[in-house]
Amino acid sequence: MKQQKRRQTIRKTILIIVFLSFPVIINWFSPYLVIDAALAGIISGSFLTFTVLFLSSLVLGRSFCSWVCPAGGLQDCVAAAAQGKPGPRGWADRIKYFIWVPWIALIVLSFLRAGGISGIDPLWKIDQGVSVSSAGMLLFIFLPIVFLFAILGLTLGRRGGCHTICWMAPFMVLVRKLANGLRIPGLRLLPRPSACTGCKTCTRGCPMSLEVEQMIREGNMEHTECILCGECVDNCPGQVIRFTFKGRVKRTGKQAM
Repeated sequence: MKQQKRRQTIRKTILIIVFLSFPVIINWFSPYLVIDAALAGIISGSFLTFTVLFLSSLVLGRSFCSWVCPAGGLQDCVAAAAQGKPGPRGWADRIKYFIWVPWIALIVLSFLRAGGISGIDPLWKIDQGVSVSSAGMLLFIFLPIVFLFAILGLTLGRRGGCHTICWMAPFMVLVRKLANGLRIPGLRLLPRPSACTGCKTCTRGCPMSLEVEQMIREGNMEHTECILCGECVDNCPGQVIRFTFKGRVKRTGKQAM
């Protein structure tokens, strides 16, 4: 159990460090710079970031969100201030797709307007490798983005921004579905429904406010909003859930019998 608790300490420490480095790396996650560079036929650093996320999701799912995402680190800090208010579900989870689809369309149209891809510039409009290199960038780009994600976390609940406006999540969700369909081995959660006592420690601790205890009973831990943080794995008193690395896990609950 101590080793499991240590894993969460390491995960949260990494998230805080990445968030503190956000002023340096924010442009590597910029949805605007992808389009701006595409209009010149250039593949930008943020385009490369999204490509890596797209490919890594085949085996790692949405674990980027829980281990490396700077906005995730910010929202986890906000969640502590909001005293763990549950995040939004249902309708809120679909908002990001209405943002993502037109954004992808704009990227494609921008490259078409430029006559295709003519080059790669990882440091496109990143001054000497530092994203926030001017007062204007700080005041009109960085701080508004931080403020937006903080407000969503405070008003909508835990990881409100992940549920609603994250433009990166759809990449990982869609690729995860593809991986499941092809039964590609990947990082997953495996439950033991028969060992669950229904204490709901897993549900209360889930940063994405998922009904984890219900997922265990059904023997199906696959959920589009699961970020594979391992909170349910490491905090379950009965060690009912564990990480595994294989193709899509078959249902193991009563409904699968």
